[in-house]
Amino acid sequence: MLILSKLLPLLVLPPGICLLLAIAGLLFKRRSLVWISLVLLWVLSLPVVGQELMRRIEMPYHRIPVEQVRKAGAIVVLSGMLQQLDGAPLGEFGEAADRFEGGIDLFRAGKAPVLVFTGGQMPWDPDCVPEAELLAARARLRGVPAGSIRLTSTVVNTAGEAVATASLLGSVSGKPKRIILVTSAFHMPRALMLFKAAGFEVEPYPVDFRATDMKSRTTLPDFVPDANGMAASSMALREMIGQIVYGTGMRFMRSVK
Repeated sequence: MLILSKLLPLLVLPPGICLLLAIAGLLFKRRSLVWISLVLLWVLSLPVVGQELMRRIEMPYHRIPVEQVRKAGAIVVLSGMLQQLDGAPLGEFGEAADRFEGGIDLFRAGKAPVLVFTGGQMPWDPDCVPEAELLAARARLRGVPAGSIRLTSTVVNTAGEAVATASLLGSVSGKPKRIILVTSAFHMPRALMLFKAAGFEVEPYPVDFRATDMKSRTTLPDFVPDANGMAASSMALREMIGQIVYGTGMRFMRSVK
């Protein structure tokens, strides 16, 4: 099921849907489908389109100064920022490194007495160390006391992170525990939905903003297709699809209770 949940969305994201349209056009001799796939591929590869889609998914949020964040019982930092390589015992940070930095900043500012890292690990990477363990080691090197760090059990997605965190912190329905949730801005809407459903009162702390500032000027290169434009479009659309799927599933579960 996990593999299907990871692979099936690829078919409705830009590269997958464009490929399927092109194949269908060739098989059924429908030239219009081939042209539609090419136009769609071109449009979604434009940096200006990718940025706009990413801006829409990040739009509800903005970077909050640490001092303005209200205190809570725990700071929860979602995984998905490290890659494990030979020669890098604590892994190397990817684009989402601000998740770790945000959690450290909040803890140092005294916003919560506990810093939680989620144990992301895919079943097809059994030799990899759960990410939470590596992040905890990095946090200790940055001066966070070991007694203030908590790690969830191994998880494979955001829904698992919410459930594992609830189990770790003892969230109880009807008496929500207040947490500060740290994750990438584009990922926050879906994460917020899932952690609230797990019984938490959530103070969002979005980081790792991918859309450029609205004040930035649009230039000619923004209308030239490139891989970064496609990546931004795909990432934003994946989150939009995830919000719809999880939101629909939650509404269905509430309706059958």
